[in-house]
Amino acid sequence: MTEIFEKTSINTMALPNRLVRSATWEGMCDPDGRPGSRLIEYYNTLAKGGIGLIISGYTFICPEGKQLPGQMGIHTDDFADTFNKMTDIVHNAGGKIAIQLVHAGGQANQKMSGHPPLAPSAVKVAQFPVIPTMLSQTDIKDIVKAFSQASLRAKSYGFDGIQIHCAHGYLINQFLSPLTNQRADEYGGSIENRSRFLFKVYEEIRSVVGESFPLFIKLNAADYVDGGLEIEDAVWVSKKLSQKGIDAIEVSSGTGASGALTPIRTKIISPDKEAYNLEHALAIKDEVSCPVMAVGGFRSSEIIEKAIKEKGIDFISLSRPLIREPDLPDRWKQGDNRPAACISCNKCFKPGLFKGGIYCVPKRAEANNH
Repeated sequence: MTEIFEKTSINTMALPNRLVRSATWEGMCDPDGRPGSRLIEYYNTLAKGGIGLIISGYTFICPEGKQLPGQMGIHTDDFADTFNKMTDIVHNAGGKIAIQLVHAGGQANQKMSGHPPLAPSAVKVAQFPVIPTMLSQTDIKDIVKAFSQASLRAKSYGFDGIQIHCAHGYLINQFLSPLTNQRADEYGGSIENRSRFLFKVYEEIRSVVGESFPLFIKLNAADYVDGGLEIEDAVWVSKKLSQKGIDAIEVSSGTGASGALTPIRTKIISPDKEAYNLEHALAIKDEVSCPVMAVGGFRSSEIIEKAIKEKGIDFISLSRPLIREPDLPDRWKQGDNRPAACISCNKCFKPGLFKGGIYCVPKRAEANNH
């Protein structure tokens, strides 16, 4: 597995291998968004387990962009000491950590955010819990500003990079999707217009963090909903981002309304079920000059090695396997090539809603039985 564990980099960020912990909501923060001690210890455990790069759980940039309980927030300077402690602990464990920034848009939860949800258009679609309020031009400018302010905080707190969340039906993805973006102004219509908001967010963040600071994106290659974003437009957006200097693109797909084609598919129990976004990631890889990450159902080192060595993908992102086995990268590196023990049941997320943080339910049940 020499390709998996070869040293590499994203912009100025040196990485020990090609494995990435994909952003995962953990549900381990205080109600106001301050990271809790359990979350900091969890990142410490991930760093010690050998993952090349940790991408934080999705972090709201302003309160009205919040979706789930226990979600992390970087909308205020009040959490500076806690964030500094987080990045210090990861670095002391030999790890690297980037923060993922998000605005949930029409998928925001009013009970969590205290605000009616905002979206590109006031449309009724399956992925929105209620019909959202259409964003005004002023709202758009304010959100772009909130992204840049959050980015300045993240850089000052010692994060090694920033990922913009442009997938899974959240606000920037909502602008890209013809289904959720039915605007008649310069932000709606053609893909050039629908991507305008994303490019403004990217350019504003880049202007405040600088050219040498790693700035990358999580992008839906396809929404898998009727009328949503399709691969052709995702490739076009990726090419433009590459030309603008994006440092990496992580390719995902699906929304909460995509049925069996959700971003976190179940029953990944055989190699043929793995790597379900790889072909889309390769289509984007063919058209860009920046590194590309593929996420989605990777469970075995053989499939990962093949994606890197034979297909040419730059990084492989993992999420659920690391909830069960945070030391999975080290296990593979030490020669234990058994696939990840994760059975893709998605039960890990329920404790985040009700018990203060995600964990592998089957693993804990097995431990209790012994």
